[in-house]
Amino acid sequence: MTYKAAIKKLRLESIGMAPFVWLGKLTAILYPLKTRHSIFLFFPNADIGGSPRVNAELTQLLKDKHPIIIFSKKAHNNQYRKRFEAEGVKILDIHKWIDNKAFHFINFFFRGLLAGWINQQPTTIVFGGESIFFYKVIPHIKKDIPCIELNHVNKWLPYTIGFIDRMDARIFSTRAILKDVEEQYRKNNLPEYYFKKLHFIDNAIDIPESSPVNNELLQVFYIGRGSPQKRVPLIVAIAQKMHAKNLPVQFNFIGDVEKVIDVNIYPYCKFYGNINDDGLMHQLYQQADILILTSAFEGLPVVIMQMMGYGKVVVSTAVSGIPDYIFHEQNGMLIFATDEKQIISEGAEKIERLLNEPGLRQRLGMQAKKDAIATFGRKAFEDNYLTIFGFNRKGAKTLNPFI
Repeated sequence: MTYKAAIKKLRLESIGMAPFVWLGKLTAILYPLKTRHSIFLFFPNADIGGSPRVNAELTQLLKDKHPIIIFSKKAHNNQYRKRFEAEGVKILDIHKWIDNKAFHFINFFFRGLLAGWINQQPTTIVFGGESIFFYKVIPHIKKDIPCIELNHVNKWLPYTIGFIDRMDARIFSTRAILKDVEEQYRKNNLPEYYFKKLHFIDNAIDIPESSPVNNELLQVFYIGRGSPQKRVPLIVAIAQKMHAKNLPVQFNFIGDVEKVIDVNIYPYCKFYGNINDDGLMHQLYQQADILILTSAFEGLPVVIMQMMGYGKVVVSTAVSGIPDYIFHEQNGMLIFATDEKQIISEGAEKIERLLNEPGLRQRLGMQAKKDAIATFGRKAFEDNYLTIFGFNRKGAKTLNPFI
């Protein structure tokens, strides 16, 4: 969708929802929010995943600013919920009211209600972390209230271009997505003013202590959600190939992959389900030799950062932002095929090569750890976000050139 078409679509939609939005704003006047918040954080939910993890880290970074979190989507497991809980943080989960297509007028009402509460704050910032409801609310808030968004994938770019006039800063966690947006702007002949609002900030990890492992069976891990984009069936197909050849390789799956495969028909694989125990995850990361991903699209999954930090070899499809961090046969291996059958074949070949060449496996893992240390430092992550929000390390408000 072009910029002009997106703007026209939003204007037409606003006419139909206007009565419900204004009813919400009136309700906000009659029932004002009793607490004051310098930041409104719009997040989907607290499910396990890379983007919720980053959202939780930002919550902890900003907890002394008395943020309020708006959860808008039904959680499937809610296992990251405690990561969002902290003194000074208020959580408002409204998914049961707004995440129902049959009663969508209630969603319109809450857009007005939230906008009314935001408008009542003496000073505040509105931030959206991969939250569609964030975009639904911001057209109804005061024009002088800063809005900031964070993007991990390029899936929503045709939609979000309609809101760029309301954005004071757009943050991207991979350079590939930033480049996609710059190209989108150029195709729409947008002026330089819009480009200056674009910012790239790498996600961060705590670099762990790790040591070499000597597994009797090569330990290959998939860690992630059981969502269609991850294409988990391709990974179990690779496991089938390894098993058919009687190779000493163990495939392990962490996450709710039972959504997309029948785990009972793969007795030679190990399925852990969702894990929310940091100690156990540390043990499993340490035990691993290889991380495999066959995603159709990605930003930069946190699990890739983690595995690099542990000095493990990442084998992944060369999609989206991943080739900006995984360099083929330098610090990992990329699968360049796009046809699914070829992805299975190429993935199996690469894992078999890593099985047969332990020296290559060690070299790639050592370089991955060096690159993780250089790229994913936490201090830079925190300083960059505080700058965008207009705070310094001591918590004082600063003059921010971005918002």
